[in-house]
Amino acid sequence: MAFASSRSRPDPAAAPDGPAYLPSSVRNMVKLVVAGGLGVGKTTLIRSVSETRSLHTEEVMTAPSSRVDSLAFTPRKTHTTVTMDFGRLTLGESGETVLYLFGTPGQARFRQAWLDTAYGARGALVLMDLRRPEVSYEAMDLVEESGMPYAVAVNDFPGSPVLDAATVRADLDLHPETPLLFCNALERESSIDALIGLVSHSLDVYRRNTGP
Repeated sequence: MAFASSRSRPDPAAAPDGPAYLPSSVRNMVKLVVAGGLGVGKTTLIRSVSETRSLHTEEVMTAPSSRVDSLAFTPRKTHTTVTMDFGRLTLGESGETVLYLFGTPGQARFRQAWLDTAYGARGALVLMDLRRPEVSYEAMDLVEESGMPYAVAVNDFPGSPVLDAATVRADLDLHPETPLLFCNALERESSIDALIGLVSHSLDVYRRNTGP
């Protein structure tokens, strides 16, 4: 199923506060989770697609945390998400579907934050950095344990190995029905396409489980 989406970013300052913020055309409100390891692009993706001013709970990286989370591939990273990121995106030509996007820390030590943030979510987009795929394994485990539909999105980083989809699927041991997507979290349209892929998959799973 294809979705149209507004590809131009609205001016967040032009929108009023409060319940009237959503237009009357909205029929579906869907909560999604953006998951993955440290520095794979969760905050960047949500910031790039959000039609409102995105919210982020970040803290400065400390010396003790750097001994746990390697910064070898992200030497300029000075902050990390400790609770969640939040953004909003409207899909559909008539604006009928609104996605609420919640980014969560992917490390297992933030399990409780993950459980609280992911509650009620209809799907998860797991971001992957092919230079160091292992940093997203804990996040993928959390997503799989939850039982929610998910898609894996390979984020494009400078120096990433060039691998075909079949090789990546085999390396990650993905289920045949799990979508494998490719995106650049810095690019709005690319990130929107990844989210649309997740929504389409989530709808397919829902329809299959609920029957005709």
